Amino acid sequence: MAGNAAGKSAGRIALITIALLFMVLFLLLPLIVVFAQALSSGFEAYFSSIADPNVQSAIWMTLIIAAVAVPANLAFGIAASWCIGRFEFTGRNLLITLIDLPFSISPVIAGLLEVLLFGLNGLLGGWLSAHNYQIIFALPGMILATIFVTFPFVAREVIPLVQEQGNEEEEAAVTLGANFWQIFWRISLPKIRWGLLYGVLLCNARAMGEFGAVSVVSGKVFGETDTLSLAVESLYGSYETQAAFAVASLLALLALVTLVAKATVEFFLRDEMNAVKRKRTV
Repeated sequence: MAGNAAGKSAGRIALITIALLFMVLFLLLPLIVVFAQALSSGFEAYFSSIADPNVQSAIWMTLIIAAVAVPANLAFGIAASWCIGRFEFTGRNLLITLIDLPFSISPVIAGLLEVLLFGLNGLLGGWLSAHNYQIIFALPGMILATIFVTFPFVAREVIPLVQEQGNEEEEAAVTLGANFWQIFWRISLPKIRWGLLYGVLLCNARAMGEFGAVSVVSGKVFGETDTLSLAVESLYGSYETQAAFAVASLLALLALVTLVAKATVEFFLRDEMNAVKRKRTV
């Protein structure tokens, strides 16, 4: 018995040690290197790199893309989770499969598909060119590519929550004469608020850090169609190492903020799901 207990304890310590080493080598150490390189020439050089007009343009471009893509995916996630979690309909399984599609397709392939569809020689390219609409190598194409690669995040977090909670309260509200919007705003939305926020956090982090799909459709014109992630590549490719790491540190800060917010939301979401389970077992 004592030998088995000692063996289990040693195994547990070994696993914890391996996990901690992995986190230090592949998570903590790269973050330290990013900030060390970003500040290698001092704070003045760091803030000068961030204040560069081309970098400022990349920051604004990233914020604009996220400001459009995240609300679009929020609306889709709510609609998809409501339909899948509340109703049985023909094509339901197909919809669930399509939601997971961006997880199985390389972002670069997604960008190429957009070029084949909206590019000058693409399926709709001729019509768009004739009407002076530019999608590829412009902001609209970057937004569309980002929406595509990020749209599963909100839906995938909210669907299980909607299915777990059931619809007893909504049905009771209907019998009392409540309309759709009253039910949605006062009953349905409050019940999924933490799952919704969790999905939005993940969606926003991916939207602001997306590289593959955006790099294909943007043209990567530094100062015009660059995002933060593309600016890092452009600066590093131009041997402006300190500036590249300075921009990379902004994305690292975003990742840290997202991590803290994610842990906070997970705490409330876990409590909410446990409350739902206790309610169902009563």
